[in-house]
Amino acid sequence: MKIRPVIKRLLSHHEIATLLLLLHAPIDAMAATPDVASLQEYGYVEIVSPDASRPQIRLTDDGNAVLRGLGIKPSSN
Repeated sequence: MKIRPVIKRLLSHHEIATLLLLLHAPIDAMAATPDVASLQEYGYVEIVSPDASRPQIRLTDDGNAVLRGLGIKPSSN
């Protein structure tokens, strides 16, 4: 069993807000902010392409772990 650190660095309030938005639904990659790029760099979000013409950004398991660490129940997707 691999144990991962929950928080790899302190997050800005904008990054936490972005994680909270993604908790409820993926967002269109075209609407991504600079915060999404830093969250992706740390493995908290990922780009997926359910439809090749509309890539979306969603939380990873690590992103959900950060939310759990904040006391927020992650979605089950």
